[in-house]
Amino acid sequence: MSAPLDGIRVLDLSRILAGPWCTQMLADFGADVIKIENPDGGDDTRSWGPPFLKDKDGNDTREAAYYMSANRNKRSVTVNLRSEEGKEVIRELAKTADVVVENFKVGGLAKLGLGPDDLMALNPRLIYCSITGFGQTGPKAPEPGYDYLIQGLGGIMSITGNPDGTPGAGPQRVGLAICDLTTGMYSTIAILAALQHRERTGRGQHIDMALLDVHVGWLANQAMNYFIGGKVPERTGAWHPNLSPYQPFPCADGEVIVACGNDRQFKILTRELGVPELADDPRFVTVPDRNANREALAEIISDRMRLKPREHWLTRLPEAGVPCSGLNTIDKTFEEPQVIARGMKVEVPHPLSPTGTVPNVANPIKFSDSKIAYRRAAPMLGEHTDEVLSEVLGLDAARIAALKETGAL
Repeated sequence: MSAPLDGIRVLDLSRILAGPWCTQMLADFGADVIKIENPDGGDDTRSWGPPFLKDKDGNDTREAAYYMSANRNKRSVTVNLRSEEGKEVIRELAKTADVVVENFKVGGLAKLGLGPDDLMALNPRLIYCSITGFGQTGPKAPEPGYDYLIQGLGGIMSITGNPDGTPGAGPQRVGLAICDLTTGMYSTIAILAALQHRERTGRGQHIDMALLDVHVGWLANQAMNYFIGGKVPERTGAWHPNLSPYQPFPCADGEVIVACGNDRQFKILTRELGVPELADDPRFVTVPDRNANREALAEIISDRMRLKPREHWLTRLPEAGVPCSGLNTIDKTFEEPQVIARGMKVEVPHPLSPTGTVPNVANPIKFSDSKIAYRRAAPMLGEHTDEVLSEVLGLDAARIAALKETGAL
């Protein structure tokens, strides 16, 4: 099986997370992703530790776990973009590329003669994806955008956390850089769509991606609740604003999540709890009824579920047809039989690792007639500079050495 993007070359001028997350997905799909890094330290996230990968002597390397999470399957080339010769290397690489991904401030690369107009003039088939906090237009366009800021502006923190008036109330940051990650995914989607457009027209295009746009775009049902209902969504803690019961419940020795998405599942739950009469109680017959009386219903369910241990409910409810799960810490997630069966932890080759490999979270996409190839772990800084410049641009060792001598690489 071949990878879906075999033969596609991506010039990756991005760093931190949103851009690298996008290009890692493209690399997983088989694209040749050439990661351009500043010779002086490279991607900022290389130093975002601990933890760092340890070498065979147990010493920390310069490879931070954060950096390694988003740069698998790429080749690292160091280029000084302030050097005229360095900029010329980028132009020559762009002529051979299908896609450029960058997350400089608005206009930052254009000042260097490496903006979309500049590179697309050299390669009209080029797809040039710019990722910024606020996009290429609008009053905040010049400002840098970080995930935390976008979570605050975009509204996710206003609906995440305990409700007002309860212990620990207040807006909370989501525990992952979710705006960066989703922008990386949307950017991947946009690039794939642009590649298909190019197949039909022969033309590349500029893609303008903004973290704030993406965040607002995936407000989804909460935005529609506001548009249609006219009520600003609030923090609801562990329960769902549109479904009940759909929350954690206490057991004899812990908690489990019960998630009833329809009336049929609720009826089964009432039978398993030994209170089938609840299914006919006017307060609980339909989803809107249960939402209106969620506190009373939660109290009844809690009283019944406390009578038995977690494992009883985790086994019995799914067998009966009621969605139920535990509340895992990350270590327990990777011990889940389903996660193991789906191959969501993989070992990827790395030259500094004492075992020769490092663990990675697998790409979750499963193709029937293509493959995800885990060719290499996140590259060391400049690991592939000589290789890429020789292979792609045809430069000999003497020319590469001369460029290094001038500070271009």
